[in-house]
Amino acid sequence: MKPEVARRALGPAGLAALGRVADLVPDIVAHDFAEPGALAALAEAEVLVTHWGCPELTGQVLASAPRLRAIVHVAGSVKGFVTDACWERGIRVSSAGWANALPVAEYTLAAIIFANKQILRMREDYRERRGQSPDLLEDYALAGNYRRRVGVVGASSVGCRVLELLGPFDFELLVYDPFLSPEQAAELGARLVTLDELCAQADVVTVHAPQIPETYHMLDERRLALIRDGATVINTARGSLVDASALEAELRRGRLHAVIDVTEPEVLPADSVLYDLPNVLLTPHIAGSVGNELQRLVHAAADELARYAQGLEFAHPVTREGLGRSA
Repeated sequence: MKPEVARRALGPAGLAALGRVADLVPDIVAHDFAEPGALAALAEAEVLVTHWGCPELTGQVLASAPRLRAIVHVAGSVKGFVTDACWERGIRVSSAGWANALPVAEYTLAAIIFANKQILRMREDYRERRGQSPDLLEDYALAGNYRRRVGVVGASSVGCRVLELLGPFDFELLVYDPFLSPEQAAELGARLVTLDELCAQADVVTVHAPQIPETYHMLDERRLALIRDGATVINTARGSLVDASALEAELRRGRLHAVIDVTEPEVLPADSVLYDLPNVLLTPHIAGSVGNELQRLVHAAADELARYAQGLEFAHPVTREGLGRSA
């Protein structure tokens, strides 16, 4: 991982938690496996604890790690560094992606509640009125969360958690996922529909699908046009899942609202209109773990290390097959 990640995301408390269940190589935070200290540590390492910024574990790197048996990732996706060489070596992989899914789902729940309540519009109106009370019955007759239709795109770990959190509310839940059966959707409290049906019927469309070739621009110009006037699009997954130009055109017209936490590119240029549109809530990829939520990831990794030390299977394993369908 990057040294600053070890210092800030793990911190002394996190390192202590890991150190209680494993013998940590002191003072080695490898961001470049070619460094002499890293090479010496790799030669003895049985488990790698990884985080943001981990370089690729290529065949050449693994050749320097003859004792390596497992990877415990203190974050979400391992796609950026777990290579075919890892699977071919039979290295076991665990990820704290399940733990990182929790705050993403919580952010999404808050966004859905606020979107249906028309919070952004109410804020702008209140700013303009300044000192005047709005006519709630007239001005916001269409606001509210009662029996709204929420469409969840993707029954990923985040998508399933979002559906779980939405269960106690008076929503009608729709879900689209090509790997989900109607019975499985019903168990999640939702009705399985096609993506086109979801876009056409939902008051809120929230995206939780993985970033794979099949999902690139899955919400394209045609599907965005299916979404009804005044509805809200929420994206906390990956920017590439939504056609940014097509969404921007709809937002400029004021036809849709959006809560956008991930963009394409990851950081928008300073002149992007999304920073200023009144019908857009734009955040800098913070739906996942931030602040004290990072400690949940560390504790999840420590639990997996403890299981490994006891000869148990990982509670949250990553498989080669599953990786092809995950973020």
